[in-house]
Amino acid sequence: MNLEIKNRVSLVLGAGGGLGGAIALALAREGATVIGCDISASGLDETVRNAAEEGTTVTPMVADLADLNSLDALVASITDRFGPVSILVNNTGGPPPSTAAGVEAATWRQHFDSMVLPVFHLTDLVLPGMRELGWGRVITSTSSGVVAPIPNLGVSNALRSALVGWSKTLAAEVGPDGITANIVLPGRIATSRIVALDEAKAAREGRSVDEVRAESVASIPLRRYGKPSDYGDVVAFLASERASFINGSIIRVDGGMIPSI
Repeated sequence: MNLEIKNRVSLVLGAGGGLGGAIALALAREGATVIGCDISASGLDETVRNAAEEGTTVTPMVADLADLNSLDALVASITDRFGPVSILVNNTGGPPPSTAAGVEAATWRQHFDSMVLPVFHLTDLVLPGMRELGWGRVITSTSSGVVAPIPNLGVSNALRSALVGWSKTLAAEVGPDGITANIVLPGRIATSRIVALDEAKAAREGRSVDEVRAESVASIPLRRYGKPSDYGDVVAFLASERASFINGSIIRVDGGMIPSI
């Protein structure tokens, strides 16, 4: 299937991590012009190497999402070098495990400023270019916790849910301009974050990591954790011309894990 995104300028946040890296690679395989952004230069280096091994290219750009001024500079640099961004993948890191009650105001503010506000700001920066093109994709990666809140991930459940309401509202606003806005949420995808969450749960409950992981896998109808490429391929499809009538939706990539309809 030709996704018709060859040479589309694509900005992928968190491209130095498991999900973001997989998304960047999936878009690069389709011929998109991919700029991978992350705070971690070493993580980006790995994504760039993986792309080169596949015969594709990911251009790395280091930026701190919590620094809004750096995002202004990032978009200006991309536009000057490649042209306007037409595919934006908002993918931010998640906060550590926490309850919902008793969280200090400073903690809420810290994570809002690093994983929610930058998404709003960066999207506003690229929308004028998308409107000029008459074509755009705003794809925001969240968490299964926005559909079925995950115990002991109170901050993540709350802040990522804010992104869902924002994206749905945005979809109605930008649809007439040829732009779609959708949410993608991962189930248990085999990344370093899932490893860390399994380890935290094992320590909290006094069990082995293997036991926790086996229990988690048993809750997934496909009986395995997802591969990062499983997730990246879905995002690449949503970024494509083939997905032009998908707008304002939440797409689950969870192997059937989430029990709700």
